[in-house]
Amino acid sequence: MLLQTWSEVLTASFQNLWVGVVGFVPNLVVSITIFIVGWVVGVVLGKWVAQVIHALKVDKALNSLGIDELVSKAGFRLDSGAFIGALVRWFVIIVFLVAALDVLQLTQVNIFLQQVVLGYLPNVIVAAFILLIAAVIAEPLKKVVAGSARAAEVASSALLGGVAYWAIWVFAFLAALNQLGIAGAFFQTLFTGIIAMIALAGGLAFGLGGKEAASRYLEKLRGDISR
Repeated sequence: MLLQTWSEVLTASFQNLWVGVVGFVPNLVVSITIFIVGWVVGVVLGKWVAQVIHALKVDKALNSLGIDELVSKAGFRLDSGAFIGALVRWFVIIVFLVAALDVLQLTQVNIFLQQVVLGYLPNVIVAAFILLIAAVIAEPLKKVVAGSARAAEVASSALLGGVAYWAIWVFAFLAALNQLGIAGAFFQTLFTGIIAMIALAGGLAFGLGGKEAASRYLEKLRGDISR
């Protein structure tokens, strides 16, 4: 009687295992097929996008802005086609991977990919773009502000240029962190304080440095009026 009971239990267990395997294998095959198709589509689409970017000569336009120097300082070679193509390739692959995992009903992994990877990746791209814009405009703006201050005979022209340069970088850094959702309220408060400090420092520097220039201008204006 005991042996018969154990035999029935083992038979039922193996039957359930076989039914589970038979039910899982088709889903596994479909999931693998979806992933392979997604990989092929991602690779092909990524190469096509890279070729389009190269045909549009985007790198040439970026070189004229001095982006190649910034990229080379970071130890990389400027190739916008390869970079954007890689983003497109992995985005497509991850989308198909989400679909493949959905077939296997791996809910938690699927939620992670949708929320963390696909949901957060656009924010990372925007944050990187913000820092790239800052790298492009910070140095030219520094030269413009310093040159304008020198033209106005302000003694602290270099200081004003430096303030403009670092103001751009601080603003871009805080904007990038805010885009990434990292301590948004804290950095907004910090940014407000920094802007106030920069405005006060710039006002004092301009006031002290431009004191003599303003005095000469007022003397000239008084002389013109008295004529």
